Amino acid sequence: MMALTITRNLFSSFFKSNFHKTSFKCISNDMRTFTDTKTLRMANGDKFPCGLFSKGEIDTRITKLRSLMEEKGIAACLFTSIHNVNYFSGFVYCAFGRPYGLLITPDKHVTISALIDAGQPWRRSPYDNIIYTDWKRDNFYRAIAKELGDARGPLGIERDHVTLEVAHKLRNDLPHGNALVDVGAHAMRMRMKKSEEEIAVTKNCCATADVGAWACKEALHEGVPEYEVSLAGLSAMTRNIAKVYPDSDIMDSLVWFQSGINTDGAHNPLTTRRVNKGDILSMSCIPLHQGYYASVERTMFLAHCSDAHLKVWEANVAVHRRGIDLIRPGVTCAEVALELNHLYAEFGLLKYRMFGYGHSFGIMSHYYGREAELELREHIHTVLEPGMVVSMEPMITIPEGQPGAGGYREHDVLVINLDGSVDDITGFPFGPEHNIVQK
Repeated sequence: MMALTITRNLFSSFFKSNFHKTSFKCISNDMRTFTDTKTLRMANGDKFPCGLFSKGEIDTRITKLRSLMEEKGIAACLFTSIHNVNYFSGFVYCAFGRPYGLLITPDKHVTISALIDAGQPWRRSPYDNIIYTDWKRDNFYRAIAKELGDARGPLGIERDHVTLEVAHKLRNDLPHGNALVDVGAHAMRMRMKKSEEEIAVTKNCCATADVGAWACKEALHEGVPEYEVSLAGLSAMTRNIAKVYPDSDIMDSLVWFQSGINTDGAHNPLTTRRVNKGDILSMSCIPLHQGYYASVERTMFLAHCSDAHLKVWEANVAVHRRGIDLIRPGVTCAEVALELNHLYAEFGLLKYRMFGYGHSFGIMSHYYGREAELELREHIHTVLEPGMVVSMEPMITIPEGQPGAGGYREHDVLVINLDGSVDDITGFPFGPEHNIVQK
């Protein structure tokens, strides 16, 4: 914690000494001049880093990207997804129907934001920011063209994020007809291997998830609605994030808490259903630390667990334990999935399996991110390496009306260390011996 505090203070000192209370030019009050304003800059207040990473961490990412650009002859990269804008800048945008971006050239680093956010994107951005206005359609693209200037050559984009409409406008609105090439896949591979600072942040994320899980367990009792248990966990996580990272943005954390039939899907929404004794319960605590994601998910029961439920639960726990043991350097994602399939089949439960066995962690949420080449699925042949952070999260669902009906899942986060060892950084316990809650 001391090291993180020192890093935050050094980063804050850098910005305060280099970007202190920069003035900004207001838009004209003349009607015609006002509506003709396409872009502007609003350096309002002081630069204010989020506190998760040192300046050197962000600059290292930018340097690696620029090396790729030089190697591939790419004139500039335009990132438009929340995850890549955040990864290369530390700024998490809120789109609300508007486009946002980050333009990186050999000598520029500029976030592109809507005027509705005023100076906040500039304060969060490590370097420059340009704002586009709503007064004329497609001012976002005019901002891109302005910052590109005379740059000629291919423009790197994220093909898995850019829509056909956006691609069409980029081809038609850029002054030099820059060809569009994909850099999204390369950026994803960069994100798949975590730095020491990222792993430290992920460990703090998992600790926050544990805080939420304990609060959910404490709030659980007969008759409590699902949403009340969720609120208890979310409040506890929010307070912990504010304590650990007081300079970060508080946004996007969530807790799914499901009961009874609502446990059949991992991402089923909260309801007003009240918990009854003997109910199967499913808890997912998901804190977001400036876009960095972690999760702890647990099967629980209130007061008692039927024999049929216990048999299925113990089988799923056995698969979970075996999955944790399989996470090692040199193993492929497909090998993990196939071996766990065999174990489920031995229990007679493979037909009830719901999704992949785990995935990469880092910058992601329920509406952005995801590193598709690091998913524990049968068709992914990526080799696990030191620096990767993955989950183990087997889930099965027994249909309503059958013995042991409900959804069962456990979820731990694992770090593959540089020396090849693996750390399970989730602390909240799993299994029947811990999570049949007596109240």
